[in-house]
Amino acid sequence: MIKNISYLLVCALLLSCASDYDDAEQYQNIPIDFQVPSNFPPLQYDLANNPLTEKGFELGKKLFYDGRLASDGVVSCGFCHIQADAFTHHGHSVSHGVGDNMGTRNTPPIQNLAFQNIFMWDGAADHLDLQPIIPFTSPIEMNGNFSNAIAMMKTDPVYVKLYKQAFADGQINTENMLKALGQFMVLTVSSNSRFDKYRRNEPGGILTNDELQGYALFNQKCATCHATDLFTDNSFRNNGLPINPNVNDVGRYRVTEQVQDRYKFKVPSLRNVEKTAPYMHDGRFYTLEAVLDHYSNGVQNTQNLDPILNTNSTLGISLTQTEKNKLIAFLKTLTDNQFLTNPRFAEY
Repeated sequence: MIKNISYLLVCALLLSCASDYDDAEQYQNIPIDFQVPSNFPPLQYDLANNPLTEKGFELGKKLFYDGRLASDGVVSCGFCHIQADAFTHHGHSVSHGVGDNMGTRNTPPIQNLAFQNIFMWDGAADHLDLQPIIPFTSPIEMNGNFSNAIAMMKTDPVYVKLYKQAFADGQINTENMLKALGQFMVLTVSSNSRFDKYRRNEPGGILTNDELQGYALFNQKCATCHATDLFTDNSFRNNGLPINPNVNDVGRYRVTEQVQDRYKFKVPSLRNVEKTAPYMHDGRFYTLEAVLDHYSNGVQNTQNLDPILNTNSTLGISLTQTEKNKLIAFLKTLTDNQFLTNPRFAEY
C-alpha cells in the first residue's frame, strides 16, 4: 500500500513538472494589435523590430516593478513612476534613488512614449528600448548592474518561464530584458481623456464654455511648443527659468556640447498634467497657477531663451488672471482617469 502511494506521488510530481514545462514550451504567445488613436500623430516606435505580445508585456511589467533590479533591492522603475500620477513621482521635485540619493531632475511621465523619438529631459536616449539603461545604471537612481540582474533572473522560475514564453530564443539576456521593458512602455497609452472624446466626437466629450475658451487660448498662446494632441513638439527649448546656481543644469548641452543647446530642455507633454506636479525639469513649481505665473511675468532672458518668449523686447506670454483660469480649466480636461486606474498597468 505504501509503495503504491509513493508511486502515485512520484507520478503526480512528474506530471506536474511536465505540465509546467509544456506550459512554457507550448504556450502560444498572443500578439497585441496596437491601434493608434485617431486623433494622435503617427507611431514612431518600430513595432516590426519588437512585436508586441501579451507575454512580452507581462514580462516588461514584472521588470518595471521589480526592486531587485536595483542595488538596494527596493528602487524599481515603478518606485519613481507611479501610475496614479501618470507614472511620475508626484510631490517630489527631483527623483529619489538608492540610499535615498537625490537627483537633480523631476521624474518625467511615462505615457505615449511610442509616439516620440527622443527621451529624457536632455534627449540622452533616442530609442525607447535603450532609455531604461540610463536610470538603471545611474549610481544615484537604481545603481543596477546587468550581469547581476541577469544572474538573479536566471534563478527565478517565474522569470525563466516568462522569458521562454515571451521570446522565440527564450534567452534571459540584456537585449530581451530591454525589449520587454520597451513593450510595457509602448502600451502605456493615454488617449481617453474628456478632451480626447471631444476631439473624436465620442460620448462624454462635452467641454464647458470656459474649457472651450481655454482651448482656444491654448491654441493661440501655447500650442507652438505643446503641439498636436500629444501636447509636445518633441523639441528642446529654454523657457526662461531663472538658473539655479547650485545645480547649473545646462540641459541638452550635456548631450550635444553645442553652445546653442545650453539651458534647453525637452518640451514635456501636458497630458494628465493635473496629476503630475511638481512641474519643470527641476520640479520647482507645485501648481499650474505657478507655471502660468512664470510665463506671464517670470521669464528671464537667459542664454538661448526661446525667441517666442521674447517678442519686441517683451518677455513671456501676456496672460490675464481670467485667461489663466480658463487655461487651467482646459488643461484639466486632459486627465485620463481610465489610464490612471487601468489595472493592466498596475503593480501586481
